[in-house]
Amino acid sequence: MHSYLRSIGFRNIGRSEMSTIIQNAIKHPDYIDMALDSEGYEFTELKKEIVPGIGIAFRGTYNDNEEFEPDYYFPYREASSLSTLCPVEMIKESEKESYRGVCEEARLGVDLIFYVQDMMMILESEQRKQKIVDFGGVALSALASSGKVLLPVSHTELEVQRAKKNNEKRCELLSQARKGDHEAFEQLTLEDMDIYSEISRRIESEDVLSIVNSYFMPNGIESDKYSVLGDILECKKILNHFTMEGVYEMTIVCNDITFELCINERDLLGEPVVGRRFKGDIWLQGKVKA
Repeated sequence: MHSYLRSIGFRNIGRSEMSTIIQNAIKHPDYIDMALDSEGYEFTELKKEIVPGIGIAFRGTYNDNEEFEPDYYFPYREASSLSTLCPVEMIKESEKESYRGVCEEARLGVDLIFYVQDMMMILESEQRKQKIVDFGGVALSALASSGKVLLPVSHTELEVQRAKKNNEKRCELLSQARKGDHEAFEQLTLEDMDIYSEISRRIESEDVLSIVNSYFMPNGIESDKYSVLGDILECKKILNHFTMEGVYEMTIVCNDITFELCINERDLLGEPVVGRRFKGDIWLQGKVKA
């Protein structure tokens, strides 16, 4: 069982129930797509939705009897808006026909790694043999295994504008440092030391979550898993009509990166409201825009 099925409302589903859903998806898919895989064989993806843009994707092949044999499946949440315009490096997994995308995202200061949802489009593209692909950006989404809702941190308009300018300056310095600019690297090092000193001073009398507004950092050994803290821009509750479990759909902005997220209502502590913050562990997915 996929550990993130719970995020789209399959929290307590058993193997027999999952088998029924798989057979239903094979017989009555909502979407079907085919392409030649990396070895030149016909590969197929079937999708079964619980609501538009959220569901389970099954990938595999048809045998000689025209019967679909799934190799693997995964839950997904499709994003509707671009999160980054960076070109993407495609990395194929060694054990199966699936890909992870890697972006050099200056706003984070680290490589952004995500599970590629629209692999079939990549396989059909003329860019499939290139290491770096550029389709005009990536729409990011995420599935959360757990999360909490936190109160926002109060800021004046002046503080918001100052933080925005500082972030733009830092992004520019990071870009220059990647190109080999030693002065930019030294300035970044000094800024990091100043930040560390300020946090060390404030942590004696303040809670860390009142000092840190947001973060986006790797979580564990799997490259597309992250721990995040960000502001809730949009929120609504939907119902999984297979299990009747409630699921929250949220749009989160974190370190200036905007993505759309799903989490089971029973895995979320607190009431999600626009303006509050979400803190949790996520599996990051991405749809490369054509």
